[in-house]
Amino acid sequence: MKIRFWGTRGSLPVALTAPQVLQKIAKALVAASGQRFETTEQALSFARELPFDVGQTFGGHSSCVELEAAPPTGPHHDYVLCDLGSGLRTFGSSVLARHGARGTNTFHIFISHVHWDHIMGFPLFAPAYMAGNRICLYGCHAELEAALRRQHGAPSFPVDFSQLGATMEFIPLTPGETREIAGYAVTPKLQLHAGDSYGYRFERGGKSFVYSTDSEHKLERPEDRDGFAQFFRGADAVCFDAMYSFAEAISVKEDWGHSSNVMGVELCQQAGAKRLILFHHEPIHDDSRLVAIHGETKRFEALTRGDNPALEVISAYDGMELDL
Repeated sequence: MKIRFWGTRGSLPVALTAPQVLQKIAKALVAASGQRFETTEQALSFARELPFDVGQTFGGHSSCVELEAAPPTGPHHDYVLCDLGSGLRTFGSSVLARHGARGTNTFHIFISHVHWDHIMGFPLFAPAYMAGNRICLYGCHAELEAALRRQHGAPSFPVDFSQLGATMEFIPLTPGETREIAGYAVTPKLQLHAGDSYGYRFERGGKSFVYSTDSEHKLERPEDRDGFAQFFRGADAVCFDAMYSFAEAISVKEDWGHSSNVMGVELCQQAGAKRLILFHHEPIHDDSRLVAIHGETKRFEALTRGDNPALEVISAYDGMELDL
């Protein structure tokens, strides 16, 4: 099972500013002092060894995650996605680069909830405009179709929903019920968030992946804690809403509908999950702050694991690929 991350931010997309880019360049030049590069490949090799927050970036697209579907048996391709954030545009461009403009693909898309940062990429999703493509949108919200239609057309967008060329299907799911979809056993779970959100557990070939974003966890509700530990049970990877620090999540940002890196560690340890993926990054956090949070989370995991197997902690970034 391969997972690709096309958008990993929360609330709204962000971009590197010119001063931030200059700061990265300056730090890289200092690190390269005394070095000599004869080829671009030599320079790239050096750049890959720089600290992540100097040589790379976590990116700024809002939530969009791809689960690799079964290999195609012909010209038709299936794709499996979670959420329609701004990262969806980049994903759509990659599909066009791979297959050209022919419309012979099916996109199975699971929606956590219909807040704007999780659906805003759809109007710029190029495959939706191509006849012959099929787009299956799965979710537990009764208003899913209405939400997507509302952001197309005047005054919000120049193209009406009715002008999409692809065949659109809206397929309701029921929390707690497992469905076989695109080769995966998929189970949704209700999460605490304004207007409700839903996490998804995907299982195939003995591997399991949990997509759980926009979910708040209350320490005083052990039944909820145990329910999520069961939902995460033994997962090969849990993509987890770690937008806030633990202090923020239980004080000034309590009831804002998001969780913390600390709660992610505790739930994954209780569940015996193998990997925790920090996700839905706070838009005000720059690359250096996200690197620091990743390091703090790894240290907290080491201090609290006890006799349990180590939990691998990963911080998601746009463009990241993960093999399970």
